[in-house]
Amino acid sequence: MNETLEDILTKDLAVIFCGINPGLKAAATGHHFMGRSNRFWRTLHLAGFTPHEVQPENDRTILQYQCGLTTVVERPTARADQLSADEFRAAAASFERKIARYAPRYVAFLGKAAYSALSGQKQIAWGLQPHTLGRAAVWVLPNPSGRNLGFTLAQLVEAYRHLKLALDAPA
Repeated sequence: MNETLEDILTKDLAVIFCGINPGLKAAATGHHFMGRSNRFWRTLHLAGFTPHEVQPENDRTILQYQCGLTTVVERPTARADQLSADEFRAAAASFERKIARYAPRYVAFLGKAAYSALSGQKQIAWGLQPHTLGRAAVWVLPNPSGRNLGFTLAQLVEAYRHLKLALDAPA
């Protein structure tokens, strides 16, 4: 199995979607959001980010749509709750440098846990955040994991669509 999952990034993207950490299947295959129950690719398409549902093995094509992929913590786990607060703290400086280097318009955290750990905030609302990360606006979206039973596919699509509308709005 791979030790980490390679980022899919280039400079000046509209948005970098930021997962908490790689799942075991994603790390083993080298492709983001590879789990059968993960709803990321379907949600992205239905929210208008891609003209069709990208297959996980074609994850690099996301760059064509001005989107990138990364994780806060590089260590793969079966579940995100297997990460320690120390791992988030240790990853923070490197993650912030990465965002500064690639300079996206938005960083979209998939779930509140990673952003909470990085920002030190306990109470986080969904959507646009009051603070930036470098020059990037920060947006918090529900995690599309199939384990996240708190959100239906329709609710995920609606949440992601709000980000898409913000991206499409005139600057």
